[in-house]
Amino acid sequence: MFSSRSCRRNPHEWKGLFRWSGSGLKAVLTLLAPIGVFGVYVPWDAADHWVNGVPSIFAAVVVPFIVVMLTVPDSFAGERERHTLATLLASRLPDRAILLGKASFSILLAVGIAFATLVLGLLTYNLAHWSGAVVLYSPKLLVVDPMLSVLMASLATGAGILISLRAGSVQEAQQTLVAVTMLPPMVLGPAVLLISRARPGWGLRTMMRGMGEPANLALLFGVLLAVVVLLFAWAQRRFQRARLL
Repeated sequence: MFSSRSCRRNPHEWKGLFRWSGSGLKAVLTLLAPIGVFGVYVPWDAADHWVNGVPSIFAAVVVPFIVVMLTVPDSFAGERERHTLATLLASRLPDRAILLGKASFSILLAVGIAFATLVLGLLTYNLAHWSGAVVLYSPKLLVVDPMLSVLMASLATGAGILISLRAGSVQEAQQTLVAVTMLPPMVLGPAVLLISRARPGWGLRTMMRGMGEPANLALLFGVLLAVVVLLFAWAQRRFQRARLL
């Protein structure tokens, strides 16, 4: 998905992340915090549900979002704040290479931390609930969790790139991205609750079981992938060097 040329700027992105956080130690602690919560506490508390149910799916969705929200706002808004955007745009790199270089950092970091969280969660579960044999994730979760991590990281990064392209500061980009990503849950949450009360048979558990069907999962993944493609196509169209300065 990402060319080697577009990934050459990743070391620069790490430096930008450290500048944003104030110190390398603070950056590392901030990015590793989701691993401690979703890789240790949640699997210990959820017990068998971690390897068979919703908790690990929740981690596969939330962890990439958290990491992306901490990193992608700095992609262009950070360059603008540091007055290095003009230098970046004056390079001979094509527009697509610059966009993919910025996106690849956030996506790869988010997916890497999400995968590390899932692995640590499985280790935590086995240590805390040892039954005499190593227990792995159910076959369905072995497919669903990684797919959701990649798609959610890409989705959040696409939205974050679009916001960062026009934001005047990293803080503004972060606030806007949080507002945009929190709006769907805020709207869908009460809607699901109202439906559950009006139609007891249509509760959240019933919906989750329905989404677990292979056909429905394939549809969900297809829709998410289509949204990701549209977001990056939109970002590439909005990437006009003369208008970014």
